[in-house]
Amino acid sequence: MRIAFTKMQGAGNDFVVLDETLGHKGLSPAQYRFLADRHFGVGADQVLSVRPSPGPGVDFEYVIHNADGGEVEQCGNGARCFLRYVREHGLTDLQAVKVKTLSGVIEPRMNADGRVTVDMGAPVFEPELIPFDMAGLSPEQAHDGQTWRLAVSSYPDSPIVAVAVLSMGNPHAVQLVDDVDTAPVTVQGPRIENHPRFPKRVNAGFMQVLDRTRIRLRVYERGAGETLACGTGACAAVVAGIRWGLLEPRVDVQTRGGILTIEWAGGHSPVFMTGPATTVFEGEIDIPENL
Repeated sequence: MRIAFTKMQGAGNDFVVLDETLGHKGLSPAQYRFLADRHFGVGADQVLSVRPSPGPGVDFEYVIHNADGGEVEQCGNGARCFLRYVREHGLTDLQAVKVKTLSGVIEPRMNADGRVTVDMGAPVFEPELIPFDMAGLSPEQAHDGQTWRLAVSSYPDSPIVAVAVLSMGNPHAVQLVDDVDTAPVTVQGPRIENHPRFPKRVNAGFMQVLDRTRIRLRVYERGAGETLACGTGACAAVVAGIRWGLLEPRVDVQTRGGILTIEWAGGHSPVFMTGPATTVFEGEIDIPENL
């Protein structure tokens, strides 16, 4: 089966984008994995599908598959690329579109400087909605937020990490580190991702606070490993930092792929993320039928 695709990236978080406005391609998890494979496919952190509106009040549907082939609820960097894609391909001329995702409706908007701002919705802190199994644990209060102490593994000498746990449409566990360059991202990341207290797994964020308006961030993403940038991870880190009393309402997040600007007024207000979205190239690829 031969399909057309567009390769895009937002702050180095890269995507294969598929136009399914005229019909679903019916790809299997193995075929999504093939597309995302950097040796045998196109190569991407996620595969994004552009689908027509499923009902009134929204303009499009946005379906996201991680590099491991699993469908996930949200991808902030992908949402910015989604808007650039539908505008560049003549699917809309709107400056802002309402897009249905697995976790709800988001609204990316094109700015005059070419960057895209996405209303990512309000953060969720209720453990059962993240979801996070808090049985037997007691949170520690930190300013307006909480931290949870987790053993990274089941071994007796396992490191204990203090994390903020929240959802930005997908689950995140954020910890403070002194230096992201030396943080144990590749060691602790997969262990936190698959921690038994997160039944749907979790994105593991490692945040270094530079000052009250700037942080550095690395994220080990659920189903993708460490990526150059994670939009929802940037949102989650800034929300955690604000609730801990460490950050102002507007913060520049320095990822390994670029800078994202995150704004949050607190409480139940939405989080706004602004950053780049770029088309890299377009092409066609033959996908094996039986994988």
